[in-house]
Amino acid sequence: MLMRLIFLIHLMVWLSLTPGPSWSNEIAAPPILHMQPGLLPVDNDLLVALPQTEKATHYRVFKAIEHQAQYNHGAVLFHFNDQLYCQWQTSKRDEDSPDTHVLYSVSDDGQQWQPPRALAPTRDDAIVTSGGWWSDGSTLVAFINVWPKHLSPKAGHTEYAISGDGLNWSPFKPVTDATGKPLRGIIEQDLKALPSGRILTAFHRQPGLIATPYFTNDPRAVSGWRAGKFNNLPYDGNISRELEPSWFHKPGGEIVMTFRDQAGSFKILAAQSQDNGVSWTSAQVTNVPDSRAKQSAGNLPDGTAYIVNNPTGNKNRLPLIILLSRDGEEFNRAMVLRGKNQLPPMRFAGKYKRVGYSYPKSYVWNNALWVSYAVNKEDIAVTRLALGPTP
Repeated sequence: MLMRLIFLIHLMVWLSLTPGPSWSNEIAAPPILHMQPGLLPVDNDLLVALPQTEKATHYRVFKAIEHQAQYNHGAVLFHFNDQLYCQWQTSKRDEDSPDTHVLYSVSDDGQQWQPPRALAPTRDDAIVTSGGWWSDGSTLVAFINVWPKHLSPKAGHTEYAISGDGLNWSPFKPVTDATGKPLRGIIEQDLKALPSGRILTAFHRQPGLIATPYFTNDPRAVSGWRAGKFNNLPYDGNISRELEPSWFHKPGGEIVMTFRDQAGSFKILAAQSQDNGVSWTSAQVTNVPDSRAKQSAGNLPDGTAYIVNNPTGNKNRLPLIILLSRDGEEFNRAMVLRGKNQLPPMRFAGKYKRVGYSYPKSYVWNNALWVSYAVNKEDIAVTRLALGPTP
């Protein structure tokens, strides 16, 4: 008995003197965001059967044209001079084909859209794709992504053109960083301004495509871009695990950036900044299901945070759903923006074609949330979600 007591005393002393993990290391960081358990069915058959919200209406921006513009994708919205603009990339048949170029259309009300205009024609030495919009109030800025054909690994840079009337455009020039040098990265289309006026998005930096938060105080968002301090999760090859982000802010001012997870978890990744985008946590895997595709996040006018995506947990891009959160942490409301019953059949074959509502991007305009996307990677459409009291 005495020997056992002596042994226990020695053991306790040894444990007290042996360094071990601190409580801060033992306790996992609290989740940046999460979806209320049971909010959406896990079974895809049940998910696609959910009814569409009555507050949503749909309008076609562009109908695919046989043998001319069968592939259309990457739609993104912006308003300028009391009109709504939609930009997208198009090609005769296949995604990322050499004939890919960028079109845009304009609407007075978001319902009736003008015939498309060319924004960026095809290039002999590069593929050009849609990059989004910005404005300082008097000038409209159009961004495009340029993918040189000779570059290996696959990568690119961002260029911009400006217009005072939305019709006549300057020549394209490279977007520059805080040192004045061309920024060697592909811009993500979700440029938005923080309450401070700082503009925030992400670029996929070279070599390869390494997603990195960036910010600028340039009112036109064409120069002065600085990389936020951000450590990517481990990844293989030349493409980061985090891709194609969007973002919203919480009531306390924290910024949350949401990412596609290229590692195949089929969950949204999230990182957070508490200093206006200067530094970020590493990305966390959330419990919000995704289709490993682009998604869109933001804030409604009353501050409600939202995420628009295809929360299927696999590669299916049907239905299109919006998740809502008052505090930006728990997403406990969901609405179907567009479902199976509104999906037309795919009309054309093509490389990387996929049934469903692909690559949503969102924009608040005229008392509504407007969501742009491709239908079967063929037609370009927008959904208008009426905003009265918070939905």
